[in-house]
Amino acid sequence: MTITFSAPAVPPEDARHHESAAEGNIEAAQRAISALLSALEGTADYDRILLRAAAGAGKSYALVRMVREALAHENCARVGVTAFANKQVFPLAGELGRELGAARVCLFVAKDRLPEVPQDVLDQVSVATSAGGVPDTCDVVLGTSHKMGAWGEPQRLLDRLGPGVNATLPFDVLFVDEAWQLPLHRYATVQGLAPLSVGVGDVGQLPPIDPGQNPWRGDPGYNPYRAWPTAYENDEKTFAVDLPAVWRPTAAQLPLWRAFYGDWDRLDCVAAPGDRTVEPPAMTGPAAAVWESVATGTPTLLEVEGLPDPEAPDIDPDLLGVVEEVLMPLLEGGFAITRRRYDGVGRPLNEERITSGAPSGDPLIVVLATRNQAVDDATAMVERLTDKYGLPEGVLLASTVDSWQGQTNAITVAVHPLSGADRLDEFNSAFGRLAVTCTRATHGLLMVARAGLDDLLGEAPARPGTPLGEPGNRSLPRQTHQRILTTFSRATLRLGGRGSGGRRSPCR
Repeated sequence: MTITFSAPAVPPEDARHHESAAEGNIEAAQRAISALLSALEGTADYDRILLRAAAGAGKSYALVRMVREALAHENCARVGVTAFANKQVFPLAGELGRELGAARVCLFVAKDRLPEVPQDVLDQVSVATSAGGVPDTCDVVLGTSHKMGAWGEPQRLLDRLGPGVNATLPFDVLFVDEAWQLPLHRYATVQGLAPLSVGVGDVGQLPPIDPGQNPWRGDPGYNPYRAWPTAYENDEKTFAVDLPAVWRPTAAQLPLWRAFYGDWDRLDCVAAPGDRTVEPPAMTGPAAAVWESVATGTPTLLEVEGLPDPEAPDIDPDLLGVVEEVLMPLLEGGFAITRRRYDGVGRPLNEERITSGAPSGDPLIVVLATRNQAVDDATAMVERLTDKYGLPEGVLLASTVDSWQGQTNAITVAVHPLSGADRLDEFNSAFGRLAVTCTRATHGLLMVARAGLDDLLGEAPARPGTPLGEPGNRSLPRQTHQRILTTFSRATLRLGGRGSGGRRSPCR
């Protein structure tokens, strides 16, 4: 049993960090605000404004700023804010409530979802479960597209609130958070709430519904399950701008981020080298080498040779067994992360240290898998390890990639979507699925796969066109995967001594 590493891509020499990087986002957001104000003024004929972002670009901060600027304009009396899921709406409501005050911000939520609203959000907002309960003082109303776009709800909101300055519709501007996760058919239900829509979001998000379920298959040019902004990005009444900096990743992850958003003019990282660290315990063997690589902040891919054939790509307990064995010495010895804090313009402040014995904030380690069966097995593994080491809540959990959209964690341990596959298909080669997998971590990324990814990508037949869910103009799926893999520090673990009589640990 041996482990060997190959070097990742060389870090870019032109990268900007701290306030130099954040400055680009401030300027891009200002361009979007100027377009918004011009549309409200009537000097620009825009129906939509799109603020496109990479994962972890601080888009919610920009959205709050745009809401504030819109409400300050004389031609905007009231705004609506929507998103696909309550887990996106709730924290945004809290942010807007803290910014504007509870009397001005109403969280419009289904009655049966009210118990799910965190108390710290309830403390910052007014709450209504029906249109009739929206307070007169509120000029910001937030709710999911399912709530605000329910049958008859736009008319009930208009009856309760009256028209905005536009004299026809209840809101003067509709803001859509995580816009690239909202499918076109859901946007259609809320589009008529305001004459102007502002979409803010990560272009790498996955639409929430499988495009294979399209009931309009007879018309290949129409797919209601695509993210709604993709239908308008080239429309002459749409203004679009990119946020050119990300706040989430380590500096060492920037080549990976740039591989996903390679057609952007530039992409920088607020975190500078050394701003975030992982402190693993003393270890020996292959696990030590793996965590030493992850601790540098560089994305790490561990490919495993010598495993029995899996039952299916999403039923692979042997590969998850390796993941478990890699995690065991890290959890047994305990680890810590450190992170530099920044002010609103990217200037570095104090450093914070969090240990696995007393976790706080985002989860420390999240195990991600792409299919439900795999995440069921990963959840069972997490439960075993949690019990074995008495881990506090927040140290280790498991999730599907799709469910973890919009979430953040310190270290991601993920099964590569192509692991064990014999071909590329619409599911396992989706740009968005891999992008979400790779962009949740603030400190370290460990991707795990069966050996053979290079052979799979080298032999896969070319597939013309851009697959559904892949934003913008991208290269063919196999080339996209190959480009992304070059940014990883790649390790190959060659197993030996495994047979039907049992399995010995390869990592300790």
